[in-house]
Amino acid sequence: MNTFFSYILLGLSLAIPIGPVNAAQLDLGIKGGFFHSWLVGLGAVIADGIYMLVVYLGVVHVIDTPFIKTFLWLFGSFVLLYTGFESMLSANKMSIENQRNVGPFSKSFLKGFMMSLMNPLTILFWLGIYGSVLAETASSYGNQQLILYSTAIFIGLMSWDITMATISSSFRKLLNTRILQGLSAISGLSLIGFGAYFGYQGLKLLL
Repeated sequence: MNTFFSYILLGLSLAIPIGPVNAAQLDLGIKGGFFHSWLVGLGAVIADGIYMLVVYLGVVHVIDTPFIKTFLWLFGSFVLLYTGFESMLSANKMSIENQRNVGPFSKSFLKGFMMSLMNPLTILFWLGIYGSVLAETASSYGNQQLILYSTAIFIGLMSWDITMATISSSFRKLLNTRILQGLSAISGLSLIGFGAYFGYQGLKLLL
């Protein structure tokens, strides 16, 4: 059960760093309310799910070789450490800006979906992160455990989506730059912690 919650935390850590999707959630939540913000995040999560499926279908059959497992642990470590440090370094540059008018719900959903799907780093990101999850579970556990861990990651992603939508729409007085900077810094520290763990596992296999 502790492992399950650790993957929920991983999903939260992956979702929290302030990027284009979160910026769009803030913008549309302030202007259009909860559902516009939530649909942006939902679109991004579905795009993430597509990439997770692609990685699963393409990698799971060769994941049990020591070389591949070592590569995925180390690559996942690099992605997490890079994202974590970038999140911390960019935290003090964040600000809230309102720019565009709110359109229909479908437009909000498509905005989040396309932001995530068309990001050239998304597939590399999920190859590293989800590939590492596959590396940990494919040889030690079965498909049921892999589905459980994947579900936990999605719970983390969706929890942050709902949190962002709630904060931006219902608690607008609390939505200031300092809070966002704090969340980004905390998220960065968490990602660095996961990155260190992944790196340790990769080095153990390598050595």
